[in-house]
Amino acid sequence: MKDLITKFAIGTELKDVADDNTLEADVKTILSTIIGVLGFVCVVVMIIGGVNYMTSSGDAGKVKKAKDTILYGLIGLIVCVLAFALVQFVIGTILAN
Repeated sequence: MKDLITKFAIGTELKDVADDNTLEADVKTILSTIIGVLGFVCVVVMIIGGVNYMTSSGDAGKVKKAKDTILYGLIGLIVCVLAFALVQFVIGTILAN
């Protein structure tokens, strides 16, 4: 289970408590995992929008709703990437010794 979680977390490795017990490492691990999960959710939303688009059968209302879903998923993914970059910058600047 530990290996499976490590594969899906963005840029994080699960460590034992005794390995590295610094505030910086703990905050990075927690925030990176949260942002990684949110990024995964955004991709799933985009996939759902794509499936809805493909199955809309040309209905204008369904097509618009599917396009909006894809757009919202993309915006969410961009926000996740920017949040990840901001968190890494802030943690590296403020918490680094």
